[in-house]
Amino acid sequence: MSDTMQAVAINQYGDEQTLEMITLPMPTIGEHQVLIKSKATAINPLDWKLRAGYLTSMFDWAFPIVLGWDLAGVVTEVGSAVTDWQVGDEVFARPATSNRGTYAEYVTVDDELVARKPKNVTFEEAAAVPLAGETAWQALFNHGHLKAGETVLVQAGSGGVGSYAIQFAKAMGAHVITTTSAKNFDLVRDLGADEIIDYRNEKVADKAHNVDLVIDTIGGQSQVDAWSVLNPETGRQISIVGEAPETADIIKDTKMTFKAIWLIPNGEQLREIADLMADGKVKSIIDTVLPFSAEGLIKSHQLSATHHSTGKIVIKF
Repeated sequence: MSDTMQAVAINQYGDEQTLEMITLPMPTIGEHQVLIKSKATAINPLDWKLRAGYLTSMFDWAFPIVLGWDLAGVVTEVGSAVTDWQVGDEVFARPATSNRGTYAEYVTVDDELVARKPKNVTFEEAAAVPLAGETAWQALFNHGHLKAGETVLVQAGSGGVGSYAIQFAKAMGAHVITTTSAKNFDLVRDLGADEIIDYRNEKVADKAHNVDLVIDTIGGQSQVDAWSVLNPETGRQISIVGEAPETADIIKDTKMTFKAIWLIPNGEQLREIADLMADGKVKSIIDTVLPFSAEGLIKSHQLSATHHSTGKIVIKF
C-alpha cells in the first residue's frame, strides 16, 4: 500500500473553484478505529456551507480541509481493540466531523460509527444515507418523539433528508404528509407519502390540519407557515436549518414546541437504517452520480447549492 493518497480539499474558503485534488499522507488509525477504502461519498449542504466559510465559528480548522461526511467502502485495516469489523467488510458510515472528511481515497472512522452495508444496496446507495438518514432519524424520533398513528408533515419530501424521513415515518406507522413540486408526486407517493402538497401552487395551511409533528428542512417562511397546521395541544416542529425570527412569538402562549437540531453521528441508528434497507423498507433516491475528481466535486457543489436535486448527489471512486 502506498504511503500517500489523493483527496479533494480546500486551502482557503470561497466558491466551488477552491476545491482541488491534493496528495496527503495515508491516514493512521487508533485502537478503536478502522481504515476504509472509499467506494462512494455523497454531498450535503454542510459541505458547501463549510467550504464558503459560513461555519468557521463552529469549526476552526487548519487547512487543507477535506470536506465530506458520508462514506461507503471496504475496511482495509482495523485497530488493535476493534472486535466487530475485519478487513474486507463492506461498510458505510457518517464519520466524526473533522478536517479530514470523505472526499479522499481512504478515511479513518471510529469503529462505533460504522454499519454493515446491506447486500441488496450498492455502495452509491449506501453512501447517500449516513448524514441525511441519521439527521432524519434523529429529527423524527430522538427530538420529534414520533409515535405510530401520529401525523407528520415532512417539508421538501423529495430532498435528501425529506426522502428518508418519509420512509422512516411510514415504517414506524405514522400518517405522512409532504410538500414537493408536481413533478415529484409519483416519487414521494412511492416512498410512502399519504398526502402530498404542491408547494408551488397550494398553501400548506389549506391542505394540512391537526398535524402532530413538522420536520422543517427549509426554514424561513415555510417554518412560519407550518405553525398554522399543527395541533395546538401536541404540535411540535423540529428544524434542521435553525429558527425563523418569528417562531418564538408565534408559539409563546401555546403548548406547541420548537427545537433546532444538529446531527450527532450515531452508528447504532445507522445500523437500524441498514436493517430497514435490507428488508426493502427504505431506499436511497439518487439524483446524480459524478466521478471522484476536482471537476466532479465542483460540479456536485454547484448542483447541491441549487436546492433542486431530487434525492442525493453521489461521488463514485
